[in-house]
Amino acid sequence: MGELAEYTSKLATELVKKGIETFLVTYHPYLTGITQEPNGVGTVRVSNPVRTHIGVLTWVLTLNQEVERAAANIYYKANKQIDLVDVFDWHFIPAAVTLKNALGIPFIYSVDSLEDHRSHEANSPYNMAIKSIEWLGTYEASKVIAKSEWMRDEIIRIYETPKEKIQVRLPAAISWVEDVLKVYSIAKRSAGGR
Repeated sequence: MGELAEYTSKLATELVKKGIETFLVTYHPYLTGITQEPNGVGTVRVSNPVRTHIGVLTWVLTLNQEVERAAANIYYKANKQIDLVDVFDWHFIPAAVTLKNALGIPFIYSVDSLEDHRSHEANSPYNMAIKSIEWLGTYEASKVIAKSEWMRDEIIRIYETPKEKIQVRLPAAISWVEDVLKVYSIAKRSAGGR
């Protein structure tokens, strides 16, 4: 939804135009399965197996098992030739960490926002749980992409992420997709990928 949907759609479309096979795993309340979009992107929609939730945290954690399953299916159907996963925001970090550790797929954590900025009570137990997932993403990711220098500095301040792990890539820049591809290349090399 919102800017995140715009970023992922633009990036996926441009990757396909460059001849890179691209899959987008996303949520839909009732549509599931893979669809080959007109732009060439393979979109895999998953729904949450648990229908009732007390909040976004439980919704995200139960949805992640379906994200993991869908991504693993893509991996095996592609003959284990998946180079990396790019996770936009914290929601799918648990799935990305599982895929990294179980299948050896490196991942990029593209940060759109942080819990400290989304919530005025970011030190309540509920928010601390979300922050722990964000921290896990900054720790486990091969590289972290921030959409501004300010966001990079906030990631460093809040999560003590090493500055050299964070790459600033401006979505409004004409060279944004090329810049993101450079980060992907760095992450694949550092993870020993193709």
